[in-house]
Amino acid sequence: MTPHLTPQQLADRTSAAVGAAVAAGRALGLTVTDPAVLHDVFSVVVHLAPSPVVARIPTVLPRPDDLAALARRQRDELEVTQWLAGQGVPVLVPSPLVPREPVQRDGFSMTFWAYTEENRDKEPDYAANAGSVPALHAALRDYPGRLEFLSSAEPWFVTEALPRLEQHPDLIGADDLDRARREWQRLEPLVRSRTAFEARFPGIDLQPVHGDCPPANIFSGVDGDRYADFEMITLGPVEWDLAALGPELEAAYDRAARRTGMRPLDQDVLRFVNAVGMLRMIATLTLVPQLPVLKEYLTPAVERWRTMPFAGGLDA
Repeated sequence: MTPHLTPQQLADRTSAAVGAAVAAGRALGLTVTDPAVLHDVFSVVVHLAPSPVVARIPTVLPRPDDLAALARRQRDELEVTQWLAGQGVPVLVPSPLVPREPVQRDGFSMTFWAYTEENRDKEPDYAANAGSVPALHAALRDYPGRLEFLSSAEPWFVTEALPRLEQHPDLIGADDLDRARREWQRLEPLVRSRTAFEARFPGIDLQPVHGDCPPANIFSGVDGDRYADFEMITLGPVEWDLAALGPELEAAYDRAARRTGMRPLDQDVLRFVNAVGMLRMIATLTLVPQLPVLKEYLTPAVERWRTMPFAGGLDA
């Protein structure tokens, strides 16, 4: 892996992303005189003021140079959010002022969204958020777009990351890495193959799901909450959207699911998605050089993973 980026290099990356978004926005006919960064973690999110447009530029990626793959994922996100908005689902929507397509500029691939003012005084209520997700799942069942099975699990990422981590004992020890490899050997076939998944979990329906923890990706606008960040939209079991959130939020989901006519969460599938989610977390350690602050967030997760049953307790 590359050396960890310095604070100056991180600032330069943000500046480059903002510059690319401003240039792309102007090329699309937008007036941009006062760009303002709204968020900067895995993506740089910048308001292209005074235009009512927000650009989102992913900057921390497993394959930073594969802009074509990123654009395919971004295109799915733009399509599904536009479709959901048409069904009356509250979502952050693509900007109507520019074409609904990812734009590549200066080594970045970005998307453009309608500006919505954030209610920064509102604290997130994750139980309430989890209770709203069955309604989102109910709406997504009718989405007509073609999606790949569990693409948001990014099995290629886990497969590539584990060997790379051998060279970084500062991020994960040899015993932990050995366990991760053995767990992945058991879980990978169920992630890569819809047929294998359906044979292991008969009767579990698959449908479009958000793909990236929707209870944590609800935007609090001054005019109400909206679902956001569908970058990982995928075909999978509804349990995927509740991975690693714990019993309290699972219960909140189940209560709302029964009210809306959706099925409650399956505990066997939850064990599977939780185990896969933890291995994706292990793989994310390879992104620490791109975003050094990640290490302090991932270390407690690694410690929690050590206490969990091997491969979620699933039988071989």
